[in-house]
Amino acid sequence: MTYLADHWGNILTLAGRHLYLSLLPLLIGLVLSLPIGWLARRYTALYTPVVIGTGLLYTLPSLAVFILLPGIIGTKILDPVNVLVAMTIYTVALLARTVADGLGAVPEEVRLSATAMGYRGLSRLVRVELPLAVPVIAAGLRVAVVSNVSIVSVAALIGVPQLGSLFTDGFNRNFLDPIVIGVVACVVLALVLDLAVVLLSRLLTPWLRAGRPA
Repeated sequence: MTYLADHWGNILTLAGRHLYLSLLPLLIGLVLSLPIGWLARRYTALYTPVVIGTGLLYTLPSLAVFILLPGIIGTKILDPVNVLVAMTIYTVALLARTVADGLGAVPEEVRLSATAMGYRGLSRLVRVELPLAVPVIAAGLRVAVVSNVSIVSVAALIGVPQLGSLFTDGFNRNFLDPIVIGVVACVVLALVLDLAVVLLSRLLTPWLRAGRPA
């Protein structure tokens, strides 16, 4: 508790950096995954390559990606952009298939009815298909957000400050307090973001709440 009281300001700063490095790639990855998932759903020949390709991307070791990216995109090793790019890649790897599966779960009769009512192309996608796919996409987002919070902590090994820095600090000094605080802080951050996704999903799907028995 003494360590927490003495380093409260630094812990909050690290938590803010961790939130930024976890959340921004999640948002960018979601935006990128929507057209990729739609293409995989629209053109069935693309579905398998998308699934295999994104699956392979997610198997890449995070530390290796953090180290290799500067040489690929021309940044410095300590540049947070490396983490943002890497986490965006991992997010797309998780969400592209989720979006495709979510859109694929929309009943065909619903699509036909929407078309008959004048919804076509982008209009049907935005107003009919995506809203109905929200529960599936939200489930993928929950996995992605927890994964991001976990993987970002690895970036402490290359000197990018965030909550993972508490782990390296504790290990280097053989001091347990910062390690425990870092673990708890990561868990709390992941739970808060997970709850935010759940609440947003419920907000975007009012018909699901209306259909539940009292």
